[in-house]
Amino acid sequence: MKLYVEQLGEQLQRRLAPVYLLSGDEPLQLMEGSDTIRQAAKAAGYRSRELFYADVGFDWRLLQEACDSFSLFGELRVLDLRLPAKPDKIGAAALLRYAERPSEDAILLITLPKLAAVDQKSRWFQAVERLGVVVQVWPLEGEKLLRWLDRRLNSKGLLADQSGLRLLAARVEGNLLAAAQEIEKLHILYGKGRLTDEQILKAVADSARYDVFDLAEEVLRGHAGKACRVLMGLKAEGVAAPVVLWALTREIRLAAALMAEIAAGASNESAFAKHKIWESRKASLGLALQRLDRNALHQALLLSAKADRIIKGMEAGDAWEALLAVCLNLIAPAGQTTSERIPSR
Repeated sequence: MKLYVEQLGEQLQRRLAPVYLLSGDEPLQLMEGSDTIRQAAKAAGYRSRELFYADVGFDWRLLQEACDSFSLFGELRVLDLRLPAKPDKIGAAALLRYAERPSEDAILLITLPKLAAVDQKSRWFQAVERLGVVVQVWPLEGEKLLRWLDRRLNSKGLLADQSGLRLLAARVEGNLLAAAQEIEKLHILYGKGRLTDEQILKAVADSARYDVFDLAEEVLRGHAGKACRVLMGLKAEGVAAPVVLWALTREIRLAAALMAEIAAGASNESAFAKHKIWESRKASLGLALQRLDRNALHQALLLSAKADRIIKGMEAGDAWEALLAVCLNLIAPAGQTTSERIPSR
């Protein structure tokens, strides 16, 4: 059965299929579609999850063994199979075997990039389609993008006119991950309610040279000079200090969560997978985890709390100096030094 991603929720309410395949090059829809399936499965009693990365050298016998063996305590499972490309011959044969004899106590969730038309005619794909649900994720354009933006805003309690939706669409150019971040920013800035075109334009203007996510990236990489320039650029462009603080504290909490997973014995890759870290962000987060420890993150949170009080007028001080202190603490914690020159402010 083939479905559009927006039809997935309705299908999951009716019944759970033995296998789901999500394919496409639009990362946010792919990620959220997979999350929807996992949440529905968990609600239905599939509380255990086994994760498989079928990259180069993957042993496909592991999937077969998982299919053949019942879980230790008889738990229902989700077999979460992630492929970086279409399966090779061995992988195609393994998926065909699975579709012919699926596990009785598991749901197989397959995610992979966009498949060409010829790949959709292969035996393994057609067997999966007959057995379960195939969802092809497509980039959104035109009216479809506007409807998606409207739904996303509504989920945050925000309303916008058609003109405002078109402003936002022009800014994100079909990048739904960027759109989700911009909508989160609008929610932080203005709270629930109707947005004016002026508010949207001010928050997501094309003329913006820097982005709060650029700042977070430079901080994670330990680039003191560049982070300072970006921070001062954000100030000059009129970006709201609460938005900058939100971006920084989000990274602090994420780093703390990853550090806890690794301290408990997880590998970097498994920790990244659990927290759904995109490939493009693994390098910068890996550098931060090498440089920082729990004390540094705790100190960064204390500095963030101080910045929050200054921003709200509950404590004397300059908000941007307080934000800079958070950045520098993450770049060079106490006891460390940086050789980078910090620009004069």
